Amino acid sequence: MTDTTQRISPAAHLAPGKWELVAMMAMLMALNALAIDIMLPGLQQIGASLGVADENSRQFIVTAYVFGFGIAQIAYGPISDRFGRKKPLLVGLAIYFIGAVLCAFSPSFGLLLAVRFFQGLGAAATRVISVSVVRDLHGGRAMAEIMSLIMMVFMIVPIIAPSLGQIIMIFGEWHLIFIFLGTAALINIVWVSLRLPETQHPEDVTPLTPKAVGHSFYLVLSNRTALFYTLATTFVMGCIFGFVTSAQQVFVEVFGLGTLFPLAFAGVGVVMASSSLLNSRIVGKLGMRRLSHAAMIGFAVTNGIWLVLDLVFAGTMPFFLFYIIFLAAWFQFGWIGANFNSLAMEPLGHVAGAASSILGFASTAGSALLGSFIGLSYNGTTTPMVTGFFIFAVLALVMTLIAEKGKLFQPHNQPV
Repeated sequence: MTDTTQRISPAAHLAPGKWELVAMMAMLMALNALAIDIMLPGLQQIGASLGVADENSRQFIVTAYVFGFGIAQIAYGPISDRFGRKKPLLVGLAIYFIGAVLCAFSPSFGLLLAVRFFQGLGAAATRVISVSVVRDLHGGRAMAEIMSLIMMVFMIVPIIAPSLGQIIMIFGEWHLIFIFLGTAALINIVWVSLRLPETQHPEDVTPLTPKAVGHSFYLVLSNRTALFYTLATTFVMGCIFGFVTSAQQVFVEVFGLGTLFPLAFAGVGVVMASSSLLNSRIVGKLGMRRLSHAAMIGFAVTNGIWLVLDLVFAGTMPFFLFYIIFLAAWFQFGWIGANFNSLAMEPLGHVAGAASSILGFASTAGSALLGSFIGLSYNGTTTPMVTGFFIFAVLALVMTLIAEKGKLFQPHNQPV
């Protein structure tokens, strides 16, 4: 097999410049984060409005969306490998828009969950195809740099989304949140239509047949590096989804932050965005493996220390101590997320759509399932969340060791 690491699409000269590409891909991917995080201040009102008695059941508003988002990614990869990136992306954005409008007028909790699942089906296109577009245009450490910048912009959304949701609810009820999401989808539809060319390599067009799709998936799943970095990413992302689903309860009920909850939530996003920015500045010189492997070890160790302290304080440690350790752990995510994504995609440029599908499916549907265990285990203390973080961090480190055959910190690409 020929080396595809540094291939670029023939359409590269038509693509938006570096910073517009970063902004466009980040905003597309941010539609997903926005659809999750903007809800958090409104979960209580939505539950009360639709007659949801069990507080933990409100989390299904997030979980239903994430499951739709994760499952559909299996389909968008092969579709984008056959029909290109742009058209399937626009179809996905249209589904997201329709789903947002239907959510705004859902009369029951069950229907709302069904429509949220539908909205997630559309959002899946933004995740799969954005990563595929970046892989079409960049490879190796250059891709890691671009992905880090995208993650930096992407992390701004969790910073502002809860506050934005709270502001929207000042002027109306929770229905306006979904109208806002629909408007954001429309803006992205116009932007993509006008500014994004088709980026797929003509020679990489894959027939949409069971045999061809199965072969593409086989190439992805039989690649040791891609498979185990995907599994590692899934466990790390499981921590994120576990935090998102239980953040409102932990910050408000355990620590009594009340209206300061969005500010505390934003602090986590600021740290992760800063980490991603730093990664983009140094990954070209130090390499993806050196940075992400060091961060992965640090993430596991930090969560181990956090768990010990949590048990000492019986799940109710002082907030300042909880928050400092929390920020220390999630600073390291900025060196893990983008690099692990790039490492999983690096050897699979010729089947970028299928590779992005499997990576996206595992790291969202799989991590949503893992994260739901953390969220549903909430018992009025921080112990379930911290315990889950530590277990998933250790499993992610094990997957990383398997991917690298036990040899960490070994660079594979030349500095840029």
